[in-house]
Amino acid sequence: MECAIITTYRCNARCRMCNCWQNPSKSAEEFDPEILRKLPGGMKRLNITGGEPLLRKDLMRIVEILDTKTKRLEISTNGFFDGKVEDIARRFPNITVRVSVEGLPATNDELRGIPNGFDHALRAILRLKRRGVEDIGFAMTVSGDNCRDLLDVYTLAASMDVELANAVVHNSFYFFKEDNVIADRAEVESAICRFIEALLRSPRRPPKKKVKDWFRAYLNLGLLSHVRGERRPISCGAGTDTFFLDPWGRVLACNGSAEPWIMGNLATQSFDEIWNGPAAREVRARVASCTRNCWMTGTAVPAMRRRPWVPAIWVARAKLRLWSGRPAVCFEENR
Repeated sequence: MECAIITTYRCNARCRMCNCWQNPSKSAEEFDPEILRKLPGGMKRLNITGGEPLLRKDLMRIVEILDTKTKRLEISTNGFFDGKVEDIARRFPNITVRVSVEGLPATNDELRGIPNGFDHALRAILRLKRRGVEDIGFAMTVSGDNCRDLLDVYTLAASMDVELANAVVHNSFYFFKEDNVIADRAEVESAICRFIEALLRSPRRPPKKKVKDWFRAYLNLGLLSHVRGERRPISCGAGTDTFFLDPWGRVLACNGSAEPWIMGNLATQSFDEIWNGPAAREVRARVASCTRNCWMTGTAVPAMRRRPWVPAIWVARAKLRLWSGRPAVCFEENR
C-alpha cells in the first residue's frame, strides 16, 4: 500500500488553486507523531505533505518514525524553508523530495503568492543535489494560468537531471475548493498533449529515468482525460491500495472526494481495527460508486502499479504512433 500523511493544513503559500491556507489546522490539535508507529511496516511509499509540512516543528520526529515504515519516504514542500529541507536530508540522505512550483519565476510567484518563491524552490533543489540526494524534483499543478510554462519547466528539470511530477487543478475537501475551473480547456489540452510527446521522447540518459518519463506520459493521459471530463483510464483503488492520514489522525480513503471519507481515527484505534472495520467497508463501497473521476498522483500511481500492463501497452502503441509520424494521443483508443 501507499499512504499520504497530511501533517498540517497550515501553509505559508497563498495558492490560487488551493484554499487550505484560509482553513489552517491548529498546531495544538494536530496529531502526535507517536500515533504513526501504528502504521504497518513495509509500505510501498509514504508521502509527507500538507499544507506546508515544514511548518510543523516536530517534522524531524515524524520523519524518524516514518523512515522505519518504508523504503521510499517522500516530502512534498514548496521549498521556501530550504534550510530545513537540507537539515532533514543531512540526517536522511535517502529521502525523496518534490518541490512545488507553478511555472517559471514570475508565473510561480504570482500563482503561489510567495515573494521569491521560485528562488527558494530552486535553492532547495540545488542544496539537495549538493547533499547527494538522488530522488529529487519539481512538482507542478497545471491550469489555464500556467500551462504555457509546462514544457519549459520539464526542460529545466531534465537538464538538471531531476524529476518533474505534475497534476492538473482539482476540486475537493483537501483543497477547500469546488470552484476550480480551466477557462481555456483547448490550450491546456494542447499543452498536455505536447508534454506527453516530450515525455515519450525523453532526453534523459539513464534508462530508468527515461522509462519513468514514458510512464509519466501515461499518467498525463489520465490528466488529459480529467480535463476533458472523461472517465479514469484505470479504476480507483482509494481505501484499498492507498489511504490518507489527516492532521487530526483520521484515516481517509483519498483526497479527491467532496468531503472526507473517514475510515477511522489512528489516535484512538489500531490500524487493523480501522482497516478491517465497518466504516472502512462503507467507504470502499463509496469509492466503487464514485463518479468524480479525479486523477491525482496519490491514487493514480497505485492504480497504475496494480495494472502495469495497461500503461505499458499504451506506451508501446504511443511510441509506435510517434515513430510513424502520427500524434501520440489517440482519443478513440482511450475510450
